[in-house]
Amino acid sequence: MVVAANINLSITVQCRLLSISRSSWYYNLKGESLLNLALMRLIDEQFLLTPYYGSRQMARHLRRQGYSVGRHRIRRLMRIMGLRAIYQEPRTSVPHPEHKIYPYLLRNLVVTRPNQVWCTDITYIPIKRGFLYLVAIIGQRYNVVQPQSAELASVQQHGREFLSGGPRRGFQPSWPAGDIQHGSGITIYLL
Repeated sequence: MVVAANINLSITVQCRLLSISRSSWYYNLKGESLLNLALMRLIDEQFLLTPYYGSRQMARHLRRQGYSVGRHRIRRLMRIMGLRAIYQEPRTSVPHPEHKIYPYLLRNLVVTRPNQVWCTDITYIPIKRGFLYLVAIIGQRYNVVQPQSAELASVQQHGREFLSGGPRRGFQPSWPAGDIQHGSGITIYLL
């Protein structure tokens, strides 16, 4: 450690030998201000009454009591105190009990030839005056998007037509009977 009363080595040399900066040796922790300590006490009291208050609601509560505080300051103080809001998180991945679970037909399937398995996906792209659908059909043998299959289609004119009648629009995949078409959340066994 650095000894200030050392006659042989100055503080600068001692800090250099220990690989620390001299300013970090001189630095004293300031701690929290009296206002922050008072805010932490108020946050603790309110959190006991309303444990579901997060930093936004807690800041709003303190502003109603006359304190000029922001959300980020309250968030920092709540983090120091180890407080987190208690609330029910969304259960978006829990399926409905009546929803049919389709079997995954590709689990033990070995893809040996082209056009045996196809995957599809659809998404939308927001534009200035609405949005467009992007539809992709992917051949699983080569894991590449087929150049004829990626098509931008407007919702009003071509979206449903492309999904229901792709072969009429110039894309001619050979889907023989008994092959599998796998899409967003569903797998279809083509008869």
